[in-house]
Parts: sequence; C-alpha cells; structure tokens
Amino acid sequence: MPQIPQTLHELTVGQLSARSGAAVSALHFYESKGLITSSRTSGNQRRYTRDALRRVAFVRAAQRVGIPLATIRQALAELPEERTPNREDWARLSEAWRSELDERIKQLGRLRDHLTDCIGCGCLSLETCVLSNPDDVSGERITGSRLMPERKAADDS
Repeated sequence: MPQIPQTLHELTVGQLSARSGAAVSALHFYESKGLITSSRTSGNQRRYTRDALRRVAFVRAAQRVGIPLATIRQALAELPEERTPNREDWARLSEAWRSELDERIKQLGRLRDHLTDCIGCGCLSLETCVLSNPDDVSGERITGSRLMPERKAADDS
C-alpha cells in the first residue's frame, strides 16, 4: 500500500483509491452522492483532504451492515466539514442504526422461515403465501391474482 507523506494534505483520486481500497469509480459515486467532497486543481483534477480516507472507511463499514447511502449521508452531514469521523461518532451513529438493523434481521428471519414453505408448495398462492401476500392483505381489497389490474365499474358495463 503506498504511503502518503504526512506533509501531503491533499490526495489524488488514485491515492485515495489505493489507500482506501475503494475503486476510483466508487469514489466518484460517493462524491456524486455527497458522501465525500473534493476540490479541483487549475487543471480540473480532483483533490481530497486526508479526512476523506476515514470518511470512505466509514461509508464502506456502514454499507457492509446494510445502511442505505442516504442515511450515511445524513450521518456524515452532522459532522463538521473536513473533520475525520472518530470512534465516538461511529458509536453514536451505529447506536442510532441498531433498531433499524434489528428490524431488518427480524424481517429476514421471517423471510427465511417462510421461504421453505414456498419451495415446498411451489404455487405462491395468493390466498396462503406469506411472501406474496403477507397477512392476506390483497384478499381484503381484491380477489384473484394481484398481478391482474383491478376492474373499474365502467369495465363491467
């Protein structure tokens, strides 16, 4: 891994990519989504401050646990500009995300538990299938396949 001299305060996109492990295209994407920022040289080349390394690490860690980019962007927006996220920041933000992750884990557990039922019957019955029609929500509104458009009264005449 290339070392960046301590006196170097701005990184090229290639240096940031090499140090963070994120592809250049990912860095451009992160920048387009407002997760990291850069300045431009007179030759229109991107330059990132050193705190972008920690921000990229923060983004990638949050993505690995399933946090949406919009939520990550909100979290990073709470930090002062050009301030590196630290352990306290991560602890505070990850605690706020814990309930969201717990709910996703519950949903995935239910999906896993009912997936075997669908494999067993293979019908994806809208009357009984907990994946296609949880709690028979569709049955309360319409009959038949929910893929079929609902008929309006004018269609019946």
